[in-house]
Amino acid sequence: MTSDTTGRMLRLLSLLQTRREWSGSDLADRLQVTVRTVRRDIDRLRDLGYPVDSARGHAGGYRLAAGTVLPPLLLDDDEAVAIALRTAAGGLTGIEETALRALVKLEQVLPRRLRGQVTALQTSIAGIAWEPRGPRADPALLTTLAFACRDHELLTFDYTTRTGTTAPRRVEPQHLVASGDLWYLLAHDTDRDDWRIFRLDRITSPSPTGRRVPARNLPGGDPAAFVAARLSAAPVRHRAVATVYAPADHVRARTRNLATRIRPVDERTCLVDASDDSLTRIARTLAGLTAEYTLDADPDVLDHLRATAHRTLHATS
Repeated sequence: MTSDTTGRMLRLLSLLQTRREWSGSDLADRLQVTVRTVRRDIDRLRDLGYPVDSARGHAGGYRLAAGTVLPPLLLDDDEAVAIALRTAAGGLTGIEETALRALVKLEQVLPRRLRGQVTALQTSIAGIAWEPRGPRADPALLTTLAFACRDHELLTFDYTTRTGTTAPRRVEPQHLVASGDLWYLLAHDTDRDDWRIFRLDRITSPSPTGRRVPARNLPGGDPAAFVAARLSAAPVRHRAVATVYAPADHVRARTRNLATRIRPVDERTCLVDASDDSLTRIARTLAGLTAEYTLDADPDVLDHLRATAHRTLHATS
């Protein structure tokens, strides 16, 4: 079997894994071959033990059959790195040990060209229990930044601030931190001689300089805690702080996305900082509290909460 045929069959198998059923003509278009060639390649996959079912019809159809014995799953480069990324980011909540074993197995079979990327992602990523949604980012950007973090390589990029202005930055990357549906780069800004966090969706034109520098000691030593503290201290549009009449650990266990915004007052009381740029998110946060509380908030927050409560009462009366 030629290398072209082998590569085409791997691509065919990858396509079959992404959709429940493919027509022969669709597969032929994707692979840029004839329908007859697709049939031959399907037969070759069956000879290798892959259970590919055929559907009757003019165009024909193919799908991978469900079964207890399936040959090893094949992943393309982006898929392999994405799995490592989600595992390293703590995306498999509650089964961290299982996820780690899966990542180890994945690394053992990765081609050499991908191992460096996966290792860089593993060693550079931390996570914050902030929001229930999963983080989203450009895999190419994540990989570039992860390499720079791993190698302590000076990096330049353009950064757009929350006010909309864009300026060049030159930094010493240290860690990537996943927080909710956002990613942050924790780095030492060489021009400002201070630690900064940068949202990845605001970074453009990243360019490694090729210059490596000694690793810096991060204050506190915990990148996730450092970023969480900076995010909590960042200015927000609407202030809302609840005094909750329950122990901090009790509230923290029931509001995982607010773990870094809960501060104990005593053994039976804690403060929950629900401040946010969004009035809707503030209302959702407070509605999720499972204990009695009093609220210290801006007037616009109180107005929004009253209006929300009136709508709810009207809907349930």
